[in-house]
Amino acid sequence: MSNQPPVALTIAGSDSGAGAGIQADIKTMGALGVFAVTAITAVTAQNTSIVDGVHAIPASFVHDQISTVLADLPVAATKTGMLGSVETIEVVGKCAESGHLPNLVVDPVMVSSSGQQLLDGGGVIAYRELLLPSALVVTPNLWEAALLCGTDPAELTDLDSMVSVARSIHDMGARWVLVKGGHLAGVESSSGSGPRPSVPDVLYDGATVTVLTTDRVDTLNTHGTGCSLSAAIAARLADGADVVTAVTDAKQFVHLALVGGAGWHLGKGHGPLDHFGWSYAEGCRDTASSDETATSH
Repeated sequence: MSNQPPVALTIAGSDSGAGAGIQADIKTMGALGVFAVTAITAVTAQNTSIVDGVHAIPASFVHDQISTVLADLPVAATKTGMLGSVETIEVVGKCAESGHLPNLVVDPVMVSSSGQQLLDGGGVIAYRELLLPSALVVTPNLWEAALLCGTDPAELTDLDSMVSVARSIHDMGARWVLVKGGHLAGVESSSGSGPRPSVPDVLYDGATVTVLTTDRVDTLNTHGTGCSLSAAIAARLADGADVVTAVTDAKQFVHLALVGGAGWHLGKGHGPLDHFGWSYAEGCRDTASSDETATSH
């Protein structure tokens, strides 16, 4: 029996601060036992506080990266992150439509963490018409869901509105829709006092609505959360999990990574997640050291 790892492809931009993008995807997939291969759509100059520049990779070369990887490696699942241009969305959409991007997870990166729209109307239309019809799972946050549906984000205030946009996005062709609730007003604006709020996500397959909740982690270190979630879903799909299991496991992975990195002070802005469980490993080492010391006395 072969013990080689499953392979997943990420098509996304590079984050020089290494908290999000391709770097977060590689870390996430590796942490989950999956070998990550990549097609880079853009190179950025950024850190935890700012994006200082973006250099887009020509769409034709994104295609070359994808086709070269697929010609040699047994890709079992694919995720997309920041695609950045209509031309690149078209290239990826054609690859997906031809059946070359198995178990496709689309993270429609169209809005920055500050709420700034990153794609013009043509890009939003390209996502709707060229990529979502081939997606197994699409993972928009509330702002992205509103853009895809032509809805005012201010109208997405509760579970009913999240379910409504999930149904609309499903009608665009995606087989499963995961609308993430991290930007709901009652969740995002929590000051940390009082009961810890739950973060609701809505998962919809065209027939069943499932609400998945996790406790909110009170931390500024959230950079790359969406990238890591979609990468984790793709990793679990590559390893043979069904969609519900993949999404559930991915949410648990990201939650633990948020908890693990909550106290880090890497950079002056929104820091990264603890993808490899270093904080937990450190705790285990500290406990083992204490036990050994106690035994020696």
